[in-house]
Amino acid sequence: MKIILKDGSFKEYENSKSVIEIAADISEGLARVATAGEIDGEVVDLRTVVDKDCELNILTFNDEKGKGAFRHTASHIMAQAVKRLYPETKLAIGPSVADGFYYDVDRETPFTADDLEKIEKEMKKIVKENLPIEQFTKPRNEAIEYFKEKEEPYKVELIEDLPEDETISFYSQGEFTDLCAGPHLMSTKYVKAFKLTSLAGAYWRGSEKNKMLQRIYGTAFPKKAELEEYLNMLEEAKKRDHRKLGKELGLFMMRDEGPGFPFFLPNGMVLKNVLLDYWREIHRKAGYVEISTPVMLSRHLWETSGHWDHYKENMYTTVIDEEDFAIKPMNCPGGILAYQAEPRSYRDLPIRMGELGLVHRHEKSGQLHGLMRVRCFTQDDAHIFMTPDQIKDEIKGVAGLINEVYSLFGFKYHVELSTRPEDSMGSDEDWEMATDALRGALDDLGLPYVVNEGDGAFYGPKIDFHLEDSIGRTWQCGTIQLDFQLPLRFELEYTGADGEKHRPIMIHRVVFGSIERFIGILIEHFAGAFPTWLAPVQVKVLPISDKYLEYGQSVLDQLNAAGIRAEIDTRAEKIGYKIREAQMKKIPYMLVVGAKEEEEKKVSVRSRFAGDEGQKGLEEFIAAIMEETAKKEIREVTKEEK
Repeated sequence: MKIILKDGSFKEYENSKSVIEIAADISEGLARVATAGEIDGEVVDLRTVVDKDCELNILTFNDEKGKGAFRHTASHIMAQAVKRLYPETKLAIGPSVADGFYYDVDRETPFTADDLEKIEKEMKKIVKENLPIEQFTKPRNEAIEYFKEKEEPYKVELIEDLPEDETISFYSQGEFTDLCAGPHLMSTKYVKAFKLTSLAGAYWRGSEKNKMLQRIYGTAFPKKAELEEYLNMLEEAKKRDHRKLGKELGLFMMRDEGPGFPFFLPNGMVLKNVLLDYWREIHRKAGYVEISTPVMLSRHLWETSGHWDHYKENMYTTVIDEEDFAIKPMNCPGGILAYQAEPRSYRDLPIRMGELGLVHRHEKSGQLHGLMRVRCFTQDDAHIFMTPDQIKDEIKGVAGLINEVYSLFGFKYHVELSTRPEDSMGSDEDWEMATDALRGALDDLGLPYVVNEGDGAFYGPKIDFHLEDSIGRTWQCGTIQLDFQLPLRFELEYTGADGEKHRPIMIHRVVFGSIERFIGILIEHFAGAFPTWLAPVQVKVLPISDKYLEYGQSVLDQLNAAGIRAEIDTRAEKIGYKIREAQMKKIPYMLVVGAKEEEEKKVSVRSRFAGDEGQKGLEEFIAAIMEETAKKEIREVTKEEK
């Protein structure tokens, strides 16, 4: 049999071999770090026997699917430890996830942080025991009986939902056996570095109608150093948590009276408006016009767009004058109506319509998370209507705009091309043409990308931009979606050079994505210490005592007159206390004023970046900060200040 490897080379064997045997034949070093295999695109165990020609990829922890097999094994080790220590516990599901793994369990007495330490200790014993992990199958009826005898009702329910002729996969390690499709490592001994990180509640099968279970979260790595690096990142993430900093810096709040509906406070509104001013500035330069469309539109519009059939469960609806209406979850149908407002010619195209539209989406309460996951948000949408021959240039233009914005904030990013999902509309021909257009634009730009199969929008494929923040986490924000379907469904037209009617092509795109979510990302990226141009308060004037309040006020007046966002601290506190508090509020500049400053008409400058910057004339300081703001600079913090 001929085995084609990832690098295009191949191996030939007369007899069948397991994935791990082939890995060892390639390299003993590869076999030591292998976690799973991928045969013709399907992820399999290392123990899987290969008996025919195929393409084979040996996965390691460096591959996402390889990580999944490693951490899925860790979740089984945790479940085994739980059953050893607390045998009355009922097990539900235990998958690997982006940063680790979890297991949902049902126990009459909820677990505590102290219990997690005991479970970790038992997990270490299981790893040390070097238990071989073996896979076997049972017919559906035998599998049901097996778990009934084990008194595991959640496993029974999962199997009963499967077809009657289904063969059920199990994995066992020592005395522990679990329902699982795999893949898993060959033995428990490989999971040497792990940590149980938190406890949370989770409804069985994600439904609020079902019982609330307890979810134990953890993570695992092949090496202790990698685990420690990850745990340090978690600690840093806690310090940067936008919910904590949002409260401390007076940016936003969430209330029980409006779960998932954020309240922006004065400082938060300054930050939001500065971002929106910047958005308008760069879009004007890029040839966009701005529109605003209603927050609620009739049902028949959403039926025409396809949202009623494909997205209704996420929409809020109401009835007015016996007619169904929906609060918009997306801006695109409104943008289409704006396009239809007047006849269009090929000479008008491309038309780039931007909208800062407030949208509402029904999110489950358990998924809400500060500004990152909300039920209403402002989307920096734009819809581009164009001719077929303009597609590639417009995609490249949007990609360039997204790059400009992310580079400004210091974000690195990677790109994914998401293809047709199962729940989609339109012909195969349209989807192929749209996907090829996106792929061609990415190739022209020289942007490396990975293909995310089946994750496109229901109306078209898309390019997603995943930005990386200052501590290495990634966030999907920008997107470019190419749509042949909505122009067809809404019968959009333009008059071509031949005098005939033609159908435009449509791009849906965002740069920030959700403004609220982007603000949450910025808070955590900068740890609340925003660049001067973004900071809600750029300068704090600090009089040394009441005797210098009048001079301090005159300094404040001149700053405000120059358009600098400034405040004065008039409290009868010591200057050291005032400086420390301004530092806690992460204000970029503090201007200390006393007798010498008043006499010489100067200010003593302290900054978040360099500490004491000495005395400066007020005009000199104003000129410098205005230049920094105009250039949207990000000043680095000196080693001393760090």
